[in-house]
Amino acid sequence: MSQAEATLAARSPAGPTSAGEPSRLWVYGVYVSIVVGLLLIAGYQFSVIVPRILGAVTSRSGIELLAYIGVFWVVLGLVLVVVRTALWMAYRPVPAVTRETAPSLTVIIPAYNEGAMVLQSIESAVHADYPRDRMEILVIDDGSKDDTWSYIRQAAERHPGLVTAVRQANNQGKREALALGFARARGEILVTIDSDSVIERGALLAIAGPFRDARVGAVAGKVLVYNRVHGLIPRMLHVRFIISFDMRRAAESVYRNVFCCPGALTALRADAVRSVLERWRNQHFLGSRCTFGEDRAMTNYLLDRGYDALYQRTAVVHTVVPHAFGKLCRMLLRWDRSYVREELRFARIVWKRPWPTRLLAAFDRFITNGHFPIAYSGLAVLPLVLAQDPGFTVPMLTVMGGVSLFNMLYYLRSERSMDFLYGVLYAYFYSFALFWIFPYALATVRARSWLTR
Repeated sequence: MSQAEATLAARSPAGPTSAGEPSRLWVYGVYVSIVVGLLLIAGYQFSVIVPRILGAVTSRSGIELLAYIGVFWVVLGLVLVVVRTALWMAYRPVPAVTRETAPSLTVIIPAYNEGAMVLQSIESAVHADYPRDRMEILVIDDGSKDDTWSYIRQAAERHPGLVTAVRQANNQGKREALALGFARARGEILVTIDSDSVIERGALLAIAGPFRDARVGAVAGKVLVYNRVHGLIPRMLHVRFIISFDMRRAAESVYRNVFCCPGALTALRADAVRSVLERWRNQHFLGSRCTFGEDRAMTNYLLDRGYDALYQRTAVVHTVVPHAFGKLCRMLLRWDRSYVREELRFARIVWKRPWPTRLLAAFDRFITNGHFPIAYSGLAVLPLVLAQDPGFTVPMLTVMGGVSLFNMLYYLRSERSMDFLYGVLYAYFYSFALFWIFPYALATVRARSWLTR
């Protein structure tokens, strides 16, 4: 083992494993707690928060109207929570394929300046439970300037006939690296894995399962945080990832419209990818070529072609996340810029989706995206409310904590851990330290920089 590999191993968790399914009694207890929690939050909002806000803005016509719009949006938001919760409760993962029925599959791992971590990513795919005669692994070095290529070549030498190393002379971006992999792949199913991510042993059989349905074009895996024990930010992000995948994507999967299948672990139908490959590769937005957000963009292209996108809870990947505040901000800024771009595209695509997918997806995006102007406009009302009623600070912070505690119930459905407290902390952290990222991303949406490279 090289010094770089030894250092990485020392910093890594004991091993990438996800928690098993909780007992039925625990699950039902969480469901009951969610119903009770929703009633308590709604009651507190409309008996304490709303009257104090409206009382502070009475007779101020412009601001009063804004406050009433905000109240209306709170009602719609509660309806969306109820709908998402019902869908989430209905979600079930698709059974995995067996080794005997597994389709041919190509794993594609693009890498840039990843160092020793890329070897861990490759080895996790090599040792996955999947028949070797129906599997290939393509690793594309996108013009790395460090020792990434040496680790990729080492893996190819260790596993001849299974791992193929491809090197681009110059850095052309992740999208170009993936495009090269898509063009060279021979499998019926294409699985993308980020070079800083490690899959669990059963992930490939699991993620291939939904493709028995010819309507499925993309399947999102479940993303957990690989370096969760190495700092406060990774711990908080781990909880947020659980909610994002095991709640939101699970709910979206029920109506077959997962909005973003992530680069950390996604499976794609090869024929579907090839039908949109050139458009995806040469995507432009407001006159600027798109260089990031390739995962959300590909999901949109496939939804536009009439394919469905699902979430597979049993296909698990562990990915490295930033542990420093600056790197976190840059990651979120990149994500929000691609979010803005692809939400605008989906606003046109949604009308092509079949019923009831069209209705549920349109309702979800209308409420979710309408929240942004309402929330940021509310910042103009907040100083007035606090000036009129300084004591409002306490109930405001209380409801923030109460809502975040309520959201942690979805986390506890997946993991029985006190780590849910990091999710509550993240709610305050985001509200006071990260709230500026989305408006800044909106103002700089044409930017092309990857930021974290």
